Amino acid sequence: MNTRAVAARGAAVPESMLAWLDSPAVRDRLPAALFVFLWSTGYIAGKIAITHAAPFTTLTLRFGGAGLLFAAIVVARRPQWPHIGALLHSAVVGLTLAVQFGAIYAAFALGTSPGFSALVIGCMPLTTALASAALGERLGLRQWLGLALGLAGVLLVLQDRLGSGLGSGLAGLGLLLALCGITFGTLYQKRHALELDLNIGLMIQSLVATSVLAPIALLHEHFRFDTSAAFMGSLLWMIFLNSGASFVLFFMLLRRGAATRVSTLFYLVTPITAIMGWLLMHEPMSAIKVTGFALAAGGVYLATRNRSPAIRAR
Repeated sequence: MNTRAVAARGAAVPESMLAWLDSPAVRDRLPAALFVFLWSTGYIAGKIAITHAAPFTTLTLRFGGAGLLFAAIVVARRPQWPHIGALLHSAVVGLTLAVQFGAIYAAFALGTSPGFSALVIGCMPLTTALASAALGERLGLRQWLGLALGLAGVLLVLQDRLGSGLGSGLAGLGLLLALCGITFGTLYQKRHALELDLNIGLMIQSLVATSVLAPIALLHEHFRFDTSAAFMGSLLWMIFLNSGASFVLFFMLLRRGAATRVSTLFYLVTPITAIMGWLLMHEPMSAIKVTGFALAAGGVYLATRNRSPAIRAR
């Protein structure tokens, strides 16, 4: 609801506060901040879930639940159904989701440490920038500096978790596949899969990802999970807030901004997740990590700052 309308109804809100809430900086940055927070919680919820269920089973239940959620919204809202081409584009994005998440979980199973995998996936803003530049998106010196600072921040946050390393060469290939999946998926969605109704698009993506992951969960893992409160709570969180709300925000941000600038927000995911791990799971925090957080935040600011406060495509 527009804040001016709230004031018209008699809410005692200072005029300066109304102006701040209506400013482009708040309208554009608040969704970005909420996206980073919600996406970061997915790592905590996923860490809890896979202690109670097989990895691909967890992913199948997560994306299957999200697909049903968006299907219910589509039935309730009855948006105009898009042409077959738009549906196929969303299906391609769904395939990249299955590749991205499936490859990460497969790398875990092959012995890759969470720190090493986070480092590889943390390169996504840089690989997206390189691919976008190759496709014609113009990036200034300030943006490249921001991307470099952000990556340096991620390295500092993760410096104490890289000891166990890669695990195996096959696991490394899995992580590279996951990095390619998230990079290609972001660019493809920005260019081809944003015109259709948001709920239809996310329904198709989730159901396609489910259809790819489900056979692995059934044949390899025998769909193993328990019904503990911890698992059910984390699964519901991932369905409604990670595959639900955070995917909606990512969809909206891509509609309004260049792929490179939106992907740069992922630099903040690693330090925010580290802070959550410190608060919720008593994981260690240090001055080096805090410095890494500051570098990542500064890098994101430089890479996303424009003449106008909004994150916009050129």
